[in-house]
Amino acid sequence: MYYRRKILLGLLQIFGSELDKLSFQKLLMLFSKAQTNPDFDFVPYKFGCFSFQANADMSTMIKYGQVSENQRKWLKIDAEDYLSLLKENDKKALVKLKSLYSGKSKDDLIRYTYIEYPYYAINSTIAKNVLNTNEYFAVESAKPAFGSTVLFTIGYEGISLEEYLNKLILNGVKLLCDVRKNSLSMKYGFSKSQLKNACEGVGIIYEHIPDLGIDSDKRQELKTQSDYDKLFQQYIRETLTRTHYQQEHILELLKKHNRIALTCFEANICQCHRKHLAEAVTMLPGFDYELKHI
Repeated sequence: MYYRRKILLGLLQIFGSELDKLSFQKLLMLFSKAQTNPDFDFVPYKFGCFSFQANADMSTMIKYGQVSENQRKWLKIDAEDYLSLLKENDKKALVKLKSLYSGKSKDDLIRYTYIEYPYYAINSTIAKNVLNTNEYFAVESAKPAFGSTVLFTIGYEGISLEEYLNKLILNGVKLLCDVRKNSLSMKYGFSKSQLKNACEGVGIIYEHIPDLGIDSDKRQELKTQSDYDKLFQQYIRETLTRTHYQQEHILELLKKHNRIALTCFEANICQCHRKHLAEAVTMLPGFDYELKHI
């Protein structure tokens, strides 16, 4: 079992084996803030801090008979003592968490996390109702604000879905262009439907443009930078010369939404076709904006 799932089960266990789903997310974030290297990351979602990974793990553990759920709650249903399986520091952190927050209601936890971590409340649909004027102003002030028009590129290699989404949010990205040929991924959160739902949940439009991608079979034997460079020369000659319409569409999206991002897998921009695609877009008539790789 993944260690992070033991944490989720330990959290449920120490709070009496059941928690409502909103409280679960809030308590998990408060626990994660106490960790040196957190096992979970969070995004500002519809009701505040939210971990897609934790939610997916809980759903998976239903299949293993470790938890169950109803519309409002998560329940631990197996008899295993997961607290005893945790690292000592994590066990102590959960004990402290319980001592600090065991008497708090769901509404108390929502309000507390919104005040302490206003960034995670910027997409909340209820923030205005649970905060006073000054507290809500702090949330509004935490929203990234940008005036310039920028074409970004971003890869998801080596980072979680939540880290990836936070990069987009903190750079003010309004629309994500997925330029993979095949939008399936073995990495959680980055297959097309998962990524689209996650983006839309944090207020980012998602669009897939597969014609601008590279066939996966062409990427199988890439070992050196020279191998990548040869592939990209072929991409420039063949794909970019026959996809002017799609490139112009990206420019129109940029003009409409001001801050958009092209995405693919590789973290190293020199090993991803999105670099050459982005540079081709910058050469189109009417492009007079910044290009930035994040």
